[in-house]
Amino acid sequence: MTAALRITDLQSYYGKSHILQGVSLELGEGEIVTLLGRNGAGKSTTLKSAVGALTPRSGRVELSGRDVTGQPAHRIASAGLSLVPEDRGIFQLLTVEENLRIAVRRGSPWAMSDIYRIFPRLEERRRNGGGKLSGGEQQMLSIARALLGGPKVLMLDEPVEGLAPIIVEEIVDQIRLIRDAGVPILLVEQNLAVCRALADRHYILEMGRIVHVADAAGFARDPATIDRYLGVSA
Repeated sequence: MTAALRITDLQSYYGKSHILQGVSLELGEGEIVTLLGRNGAGKSTTLKSAVGALTPRSGRVELSGRDVTGQPAHRIASAGLSLVPEDRGIFQLLTVEENLRIAVRRGSPWAMSDIYRIFPRLEERRRNGGGKLSGGEQQMLSIARALLGGPKVLMLDEPVEGLAPIIVEEIVDQIRLIRDAGVPILLVEQNLAVCRALADRHYILEMGRIVHVADAAGFARDPATIDRYLGVSA
């Protein structure tokens, strides 16, 4: 069966530093999969290598069976692989609605009405400037902009970092709605409660290598492995 996203033996460098050392993972249709690891393990580098923000030295990135390895970032985005970065990257001086409208892509299955259904806060604040939003609202806006491009796969880098628990719960529900709407999600996240609540499967990355793979049930039964690789009490 063709995976929504398949990464095979990815080798990536920053200068002479060998960061990704043979990373392989798969994301199936209808799945949420997490990529976990300590700071500096290579999680964000994996996402950047997949979307063309960093050109891998070798390996393969396939989107619905199509090889997109090393293509320019705009071509990979057009093919349907979308990354919501940790810094969110919204336009501070534009309103919420202006931020959204410039992201609309012809032929996308996502309309503004879909966005406002999943993110009602954005509709309430559609005339507010991007810089006037809370951190959680900015995160919602960043995810919503990515959806308007019609992604086949959505990758989220630390979407709930630093957010209040009530906002975290809201974003968790929104991520589920996006998956249920047919967009598989690769999630990098430090909040293990969020990962457990959302993910079908988990990969753990350490020093640029995948060191553990588990489904949700196996992950829940194995606190010793979680503590070993993530350095937290399960």
